[in-house]
Amino acid sequence: MKLVELVNYFRSGGAYEDFCQSQSLNTESEVIEIYMEKPFNLDNSLAFFEIEKTEGKNEYILNGVKYFNLIDFYYFLDSIEESNIDENASLTDNEIAKKIYDYAINDA
Repeated sequence: MKLVELVNYFRSGGAYEDFCQSQSLNTESEVIEIYMEKPFNLDNSLAFFEIEKTEGKNEYILNGVKYFNLIDFYYFLDSIEESNIDENASLTDNEIAKKIYDYAINDA
């Protein structure tokens, strides 16, 4: 799943619990983290891991693949909530994904 697809899923009313179930993630986890392989690109696929597995590390290796932490799911969901109000509601899913990506990459 790419970031724009994730944005679309949640802006369209997708439920967190359903998402976690579809990704085999524990909904009782303290936090779900969103990772990506380098080199970073908005069109890269995302990976999702429970913090209990990653131990909050910036780098996480699974099956020989090295992933790097972008953001946590709480930040992502807050961004989605903000994207649906006021002037942000007119932004496209792609524009929202780009803003989230830029924040994650540039620590803005």
